[in-house]
Amino acid sequence: MVKSENKASETTATSAVMQLSAVSFGYERKPLLYDVSLRIAPGEMVGLLGPNGSGKTTLLRILSGVLQPQEGQVLLEGRELTQWGRRGVARRIAVVPQELHMPFAFTVEHMVSLGRTPFISSFLGTRTKQDLAIVQDAMQAAGVSGLAERVFNELSGGERQRVMIAMALAQQPAVLLLDEPTSHLDIRYQVETLELVQELNRERGMTVVAAIHDLNLAARYFPRLILFQRGVVADAGPAEVLEPGLLKRVYGIGVQVGILRGAKHLSILPPYSEEANEVEESGIEPSVHVIAGGGSGERLMRALADAHIPFSIGALNIGDSDHTLALRLATEVITEQPYAPLSSETLKQVRARLAHVSMLIICPTPIGPGNLMLLHEALLAAQNCLPVLLLNSQDFPSASKDREPGEPEIGDIVSRDYTGGEGIKIVKQLLQAGAVSVMSIGEALEVIKKRAVTPGRTISSDN
Repeated sequence: MVKSENKASETTATSAVMQLSAVSFGYERKPLLYDVSLRIAPGEMVGLLGPNGSGKTTLLRILSGVLQPQEGQVLLEGRELTQWGRRGVARRIAVVPQELHMPFAFTVEHMVSLGRTPFISSFLGTRTKQDLAIVQDAMQAAGVSGLAERVFNELSGGERQRVMIAMALAQQPAVLLLDEPTSHLDIRYQVETLELVQELNRERGMTVVAAIHDLNLAARYFPRLILFQRGVVADAGPAEVLEPGLLKRVYGIGVQVGILRGAKHLSILPPYSEEANEVEESGIEPSVHVIAGGGSGERLMRALADAHIPFSIGALNIGDSDHTLALRLATEVITEQPYAPLSSETLKQVRARLAHVSMLIICPTPIGPGNLMLLHEALLAAQNCLPVLLLNSQDFPSASKDREPGEPEIGDIVSRDYTGGEGIKIVKQLLQAGAVSVMSIGEALEVIKKRAVTPGRTISSDN
């Protein structure tokens, strides 16, 4: 994971105002968040990034207590969130939604006063002088005092956004959660809204967590960014998170990132604009392709990254335990939708990648229908002279002692094949085509280094 050491140490040293530990959540058995662990320190300003459907809004709902995680734990100031009760959470956490539609003609002052509801003992309870003073202060801080008698539904988008922030301020929260606070706003109101949020964070010490889709605004206003794709892909400052290769893998489109002349903050630009010529692009091509899944590729991916060997991986379904780590470490990730069979388009991507790498490594993943299709692609590549390594696992017993004389060493595949023998058949064909079975990641790395792997089909030997 991309992690800023300074930010990590700062967050660890300070007691977290909110903490998520191994949180997972999904709708109708489809995973949306997988094994999310976060610490948010008091006074931080955190931006949540990710494409539509990546889990940003769901995470905010879990932080606010609207949704309960299916696995894991959410703590507010060291206590389980559910132990606070709804009123207790509302006194510590305020939420500003994307939009708020009121069925009544409430004035702005009435709307903001609703923020005091968690502090009133009963539904019909009256507001004290202190409540009224807090409402006035919230309206002044949000710059909507002059709109107090206006009807909320008749305001412009930017004005409504400020009123919702004032309503949240009336709760006097320790944590302010914002869901796409700049969506549907023109550029003036986008800037004004985030300037206001930044001022509240700086002057009132309010912890801010905001889902935001504009990467340029995120780079300008949020010192800490968390990039999501159903899990934490990167958690650091803008310079580390807004990395072109990482953004391409998560968003599926190439961008360029840099500081333009006369600018102070990072800018995210289309890949072929004239301005983009002022920023650099690494252009690193993967030299190794990995077939993995179900956690079988974790140790290999980390080893390849540590050895500075660029690699591609896939196809992996979103939600697979190897997928999130692959987004952090791989040069390219071929992705398929959750629980979906591999499409012909995805298989074409795998085939194209195998035609441009110098080696394929197949991890000891369980073989089902999806991986069987990948093994077919691997066999075609091996028959086309691509070197293939079959990485075996110590977690499964080897079938060596049971093999017939003259049969190739097929390692532990017997224990991992759930296709009625089809997987074993293809592995034997791979070995006959020249694939090499290795028993450890260290052995695999030695083979890679001896072959002097570089992008492309040509491989040279040390000898």
